[in-house]
Amino acid sequence: MQVIKIGGNELDDPQFVGGMGQAIAALGEAVILVHGGGKEIRELQERLGVEPQYIDGLRVTDPASLSIVKMVLAGRINKRLAASLGAAGVDAFGMSGVDRASIKAEKLQHPSGDLGQVGRIVEVRTEVFRHLLDAGVTPVVSPVCYGPDGTIFNVNADHVAQALAIALQADTLVFVSNVPGVLKDDQLLPRLTITEVEQLIADGVITSGMIPKVRSAVSAVQGGVAAVKITNLAGLKEGTGTVIVQ
Repeated sequence: MQVIKIGGNELDDPQFVGGMGQAIAALGEAVILVHGGGKEIRELQERLGVEPQYIDGLRVTDPASLSIVKMVLAGRINKRLAASLGAAGVDAFGMSGVDRASIKAEKLQHPSGDLGQVGRIVEVRTEVFRHLLDAGVTPVVSPVCYGPDGTIFNVNADHVAQALAIALQADTLVFVSNVPGVLKDDQLLPRLTITEVEQLIADGVITSGMIPKVRSAVSAVQGGVAAVKITNLAGLKEGTGTVIVQ
C-alpha cells in the first residue's frame, strides 16, 4: 500500500489533475491520496480581503482563514481530485481528517507566535482507513483534522501523509511535487540514505522548499516506513524519483 501526497501548486491545472487520476489508476495497488492546497487558499484569501499571515513560513489560521481553508481543502480541491480519480475508474472517497474523527490533532504550539487553528497530529484511527482500503476504496484526504470537543485544525499536508504512512505501515510514501526528485548538478539522485540527506543539506545541495520534504521523508523512514520517494507526476507514472531509505 502506498500513501501519495500531492502539493497544491498544480491542483488548479485540469491537465495535471486528470493525469494524476490516470497515474493512480495505473498503479494497480491500494493507495491513500493526501493533498495540499496552499496556492488556492492564498488566492481566495486575497480575493476575500483576508490578509495571509505567516510565522517562520507557517500559515497562521485565524477564524476567517479557517473558513477559507475548509472551503478550499475539504471542498473545492478534495472533490476535484475525487472526481478525477472516479473518471479514471478509481473507486475514490473524498474525506478529511474530521470525518469519523479519522485524524485527531491538537493545537500546534510555536515558539515564535500563535498560529491560530493550526494543529499537530496525535492519533490516526487506522481502522477507518483499513475498512476503506479493504473494500477497494481509495481515500482522498484533505488535511483538515479533528480536535478536542470538535475543534477543527488546519494541519500541514506533508505531516498528514507522514502520519498515515507510519500508522498504516505503508510500503512507500510518495511526495509528488513539481520537481523530479533531489537534484545535484542538475542530475537526479535516485537513492539516498538518511546520512546522505543530512550531508546534502549541510553542503547546500538540498535547499529551500526541498528541505521540509526530505525532513518529512526522514521522519517517515525513522517511523518505520520502508522507503519514501520524492518525484513529480511524470516520475509517478514512470516509477522514477529520489528514494530515501534508512
